[in-house]
Amino acid sequence: MAMEETVETSAATATAEAEAGATETTQLETAEAGTITYPIAPGHRVNVRSGPSTTSKLIKVLPYNTRVPIRCQRRGQKISGPYGTTDIWDSIAPGQYVSDAYVKTGSDGFITVECGG
Repeated sequence: MAMEETVETSAATATAEAEAGATETTQLETAEAGTITYPIAPGHRVNVRSGPSTTSKLIKVLPYNTRVPIRCQRRGQKISGPYGTTDIWDSIAPGQYVSDAYVKTGSDGFITVECGG
């Protein structure tokens, strides 16, 4: 049972990063008109990986208070986080995954289609 690492920063750094990340967050929220987005757990900056495990390449780190679309979901490494322990990973963009343990979907299971491959 591994925990996906999150990045902790000071309040001043977090504020500066939040302001800088506001554009990215807005882009994620408005990726497509009508796209449902889900909040990342408060107080966490979550790693985005190229695949459904902590050993997959780190793509980027989501800023605090980010909302993400979920394109599809797949099973992968089991992760413990604020929303429980799960092996479900959410695809937020092509080739970009976050553990569902850090996304508030309101469900312990799949909420959308399974990713192919």
